[in-house]
Amino acid sequence: MKRRNLIIGGAVALGAAGTWALTRDKTPVMRPAGVPLSPYPPDATAEEVTAGLDLTGKRALVTGATSGLGLETMRVLALRGAHVYGTGRTLEKAERACGSVPGTTTALQLELTDFDSVVACADALSAGGEPLDILVCNAGVMALPELEQVYGLEKQFVTNHLGHFLLTWKLMNNVMAAPQGRIVNVASSALKWADPAGIEWDNLSGERNYDPRRAYGQSMLANCLTTIELARRFAGTPTTANSMNPGPVLTRLQRHAPQWLVTLGDVLGPMLMKSPAEGASTICYLAADPTLMAVSSYYFIDCSPVELGGNSEDPAMAAMLWDVSAELVQGYI
Repeated sequence: MKRRNLIIGGAVALGAAGTWALTRDKTPVMRPAGVPLSPYPPDATAEEVTAGLDLTGKRALVTGATSGLGLETMRVLALRGAHVYGTGRTLEKAERACGSVPGTTTALQLELTDFDSVVACADALSAGGEPLDILVCNAGVMALPELEQVYGLEKQFVTNHLGHFLLTWKLMNNVMAAPQGRIVNVASSALKWADPAGIEWDNLSGERNYDPRRAYGQSMLANCLTTIELARRFAGTPTTANSMNPGPVLTRLQRHAPQWLVTLGDVLGPMLMKSPAEGASTICYLAADPTLMAVSSYYFIDCSPVELGGNSEDPAMAAMLWDVSAELVQGYI
């Protein structure tokens, strides 16, 4: 039996110790009909799920490629032959990350809270008009302890959702120009932390009763809803969009948690949580596996689709989020 199964009790204990901890997903597993199930175990690595694949000639963009899931995703896609564009908040960090992996990579600067930076990144990638086969929206921040705002909006909503929305909008034609373009939006089981009614349309500033978890959950819900609307817009084309939950992975995303929990995670995390190699497996599976060519609009955990129901699959809310988001970035699209 693998390491995490032997100590599942410890993982539950860590989750109970602080509500900031993202432990093993407890969502009831309901499989969508007609979608292929993965042959891989929950602890498969990104290298294992892409073994034997040849991505030579494909172009991929991975946001947040300087550490954690993004760095591992870039490494494995490049290992399989793709030309991977990896972004960082500074060009220096992106260049350092790209230089640390074998294969063909190009560093790009991307600050998701600066819409001019988002547009510049998209323009740099699309300047030649070449197709973009894979877009992985991975970068993010989690549970900022105090309310921070950008453009008058709560920062997690801007970073995790709106910046990626603008990037996707600017690159959508390039993705659709690929023979089988794919968009992978990284989400989380934390979407259940969002307000029970869904997106708080009248509180996108976060000023009313700011709660770090609820704000983060809303941004994760937004990523799932964006995927639903993208898939609707791609209907009838070879282009697909799916979202995923990497599971409990020990990365820098938890850096804003209370210090005692960060310390506890540093000690127990390597035993109780997934490694970046395991957490990136579902991202790489969605980005590259040939059996998923016609699979779109789904939410994946451990390389298999899961039905969540509720707000996360509400097409009306997804359409409204798309319209509201487009209005919020109107001056940049």
